[in-house]
Amino acid sequence: MKLRILDILKKQNRTKYWLYIQMGMSYQNFNKMINNETKSIKYENLQALCDILNCTPNDLFDEYYTE
Repeated sequence: MKLRILDILKKQNRTKYWLYIQMGMSYQNFNKMINNETKSIKYENLQALCDILNCTPNDLFDEYYTE
């Protein structure tokens, strides 16, 4: 699974910087999350993403397969 945050931001004409300010996370953790370089995400961060981006958890994730 991977996060679709950048796709959602693009559709909403928002920037990563805008989301970073809204989330109030450290830049290092935020950047890892945005670039799908993290192995876990706190539920509170998922909730914040959904609230800020006005979406559901299903919207945030995309399934992908590697063969």
